Amino acid sequence: MNVAIRFEIAPQGDTAAEIRWSGLDHAALIAANLAVVRLVEQAELVGLVAAVPGFETITVHYNPLVWESWRSFSQALRGLLLESQLATSFSGKLIEIPVCYAAEFGPDLELVAAHAGLSVAEVVQRHSGAEYRVQMLGFMPGFPYLDGLPPELAMPRKVKPRLEVAAGSVAIGGIQTGVYPVAAPAGWQVIGRTPLRLFDPMATVPALLSAGDRVRLCPISMEEFRAWEGRSR
Repeated sequence: MNVAIRFEIAPQGDTAAEIRWSGLDHAALIAANLAVVRLVEQAELVGLVAAVPGFETITVHYNPLVWESWRSFSQALRGLLLESQLATSFSGKLIEIPVCYAAEFGPDLELVAAHAGLSVAEVVQRHSGAEYRVQMLGFMPGFPYLDGLPPELAMPRKVKPRLEVAAGSVAIGGIQTGVYPVAAPAGWQVIGRTPLRLFDPMATVPALLSAGDRVRLCPISMEEFRAWEGRSR
């Protein structure tokens, strides 16, 4: 294992362990988490269930009936990590997501523009001109937390969340961008919508995006949005 990668393991209840890294930047954190996911999937340790990446940590779930104690499991997990060559770089696949920034789909676009001191066109240009990285999926199935928002577009969450936004709504929350995969309550600032379906529970791989993926948001017109509707992902 790369000696530059330092970590601690802590219990999360009686069925999971949290691995917390130190000395890694965001990109390296994502790479290390994805390396652990692959390691758990391939490991022959009995009782390993799944690894779930977060922002700065990764949670490894295990079957407590297989292990005598938390100590025995944590020692086995530590040994597995130390014996493995965890990667600290990962390019991830690039996925382009069409987004319509029309006023009908972006009720908070003007608010974001005023907060940033920019025109609506400048907000769209900067928001769609960045390359984002999926840090994790959470909040709801398939919801991507996208790192890479231009800092001038950072926007506080709403004081009073909306009761519902449409599936595909693209929004800004703090220093991140997200896409609501289904209709849901929302406290982020909605600035557009994608016609793509980000989560399909009947698909072999339900979520379109995975942690580590790179994302580009491609502006489309209302006409193009309507043409996209009904297509499969």
